[in-house]
Amino acid sequence: MEEWQFDFEWLQTRHLVKDLMGLEAIPDMRAILLLIGIQELGKGPREFTKEEKQDLMHIAVCHLLESDGYYEFKGLDDEGWPHYEQLRHIKVLGVASQEVLLKKKIIFYFQNLQNEKTA
Repeated sequence: MEEWQFDFEWLQTRHLVKDLMGLEAIPDMRAILLLIGIQELGKGPREFTKEEKQDLMHIAVCHLLESDGYYEFKGLDDEGWPHYEQLRHIKVLGVASQEVLLKKKIIFYFQNLQNEKTA
């Protein structure tokens, strides 16, 4: 994927999330990871503590990277929170490269959601 196409799809995904959530501004990656974590938790929207928000973003990252074999879903704990086991380390070097990887996974996540809606 060329850089311009990636930038376009990332912006398009951010606008999609903005519209779906009825937000005033387009969300950044952290906000989108939080939303994915809430979706994957499956308990609906509610107030979360700061620690729970960090856990939700971790759930999102694990879920997004599971298909590449970085994490494996292990099950739910007693409170219904998903847990993952890291199978291998991410070989992407540098924060910027890791952000690009996550953004690509987020784009794919929302494309899949849109495809499921239209199917």
